[in-house]
Amino acid sequence: MTISTCLSSNRLWPIRSVLGIAAALALASAATPAAAGTETPWFPMKVYDASSGAPKPADYTPLPKAEKPYKLCVLFPHMKDSFWVAVAYGIVKQAEAMNVNMNLYEAGGYENLPKQLSQFDDCMASGPDAIIVGAISGAGLSKKFEEAKAKGVPVVGVTNPLPPNALPAANYVDFVAMGEVTGAGLLAQAKPADKLNIVTFPGPAGSGWAESFNEGFKKAIAKNPNAKILAEKFGDSGVAVQLQLIQDALQAYPAMNVIWGTAPTAEAAIGAVAEAGRSDLKIVSSYENQAMLDALNRGDILAFATQYPVGEGAIAIDQAVRLIEKKPVMSLVQPVATVIDKTTVPKLQMDLVLAPASWTPVYSVKAK
Repeated sequence: MTISTCLSSNRLWPIRSVLGIAAALALASAATPAAAGTETPWFPMKVYDASSGAPKPADYTPLPKAEKPYKLCVLFPHMKDSFWVAVAYGIVKQAEAMNVNMNLYEAGGYENLPKQLSQFDDCMASGPDAIIVGAISGAGLSKKFEEAKAKGVPVVGVTNPLPPNALPAANYVDFVAMGEVTGAGLLAQAKPADKLNIVTFPGPAGSGWAESFNEGFKKAIAKNPNAKILAEKFGDSGVAVQLQLIQDALQAYPAMNVIWGTAPTAEAAIGAVAEAGRSDLKIVSSYENQAMLDALNRGDILAFATQYPVGEGAIAIDQAVRLIEKKPVMSLVQPVATVIDKTTVPKLQMDLVLAPASWTPVYSVKAK
């Protein structure tokens, strides 16, 4: 199946628990293709419209084109893994489809908030019509958001969570729900008598999403009296940092038999667990990237969660254009969180999860 065929067959239906996953994936496989000739035929996309505070199932369909070739500036925390490459892919393809100009800048990691603040200033100085930001810290960028508002520049949040009503539009998953589906997925594959001694590696402290992932995961595993959190280890979502945290945990918590954390955590854990001779350890990732899909197929991890980052990037472009043109916009779009394991991955529509393997990240789009 080609990429375009996969995209045109994709429609994702909302689920709130592991019990709904099979039905949702079946519907995705059976959906009617989008009209021929569209450049981003993964729309309409099934999402939650959380604009009113209470998420409601909705279809998301972008505008066909922008009225003018607007200038958009995009800021990412980093481009160190295929997750953010997937968000970039959605942004690039939708910018091309809507015929707008786009420049993308990345800060190099979650420890680099000062750099993202400086990049935000650079964006503002370039005279953009709108800014899209995957925030390293929503609180840390709050003053920049206020400055942009005062100058009439709309800002859209993408992928990473923000304080309530921080921006006129944003799209990111319910991170508590996403953490919860991975916890439920772990419990679903455990035997009733299994003792689950877990160390969590949620990601960078202060990012917002790491704490929410962790909260949801703990909420799910609290339903099993045999599941116990031994420790919580926060740190930058780079493989090197996560590897050090895992190696320390292997020494400090010999009873640990479950590692739950970010995709880079799981990447680092695979080698660390093998080196330690701990084949009994189960590994679960709180989100997706190409390495997680490969690891799942090899049997190196138990499961991972997805929030369809390609779709998030595409939606952010449309939200920005709608704000510029003062057209109706969903102020908070929530993609659907799904847990993926070996039983469900064959039915997964990968086109909203990862960029094509042949795609090289593009940092600039020029309108025609």
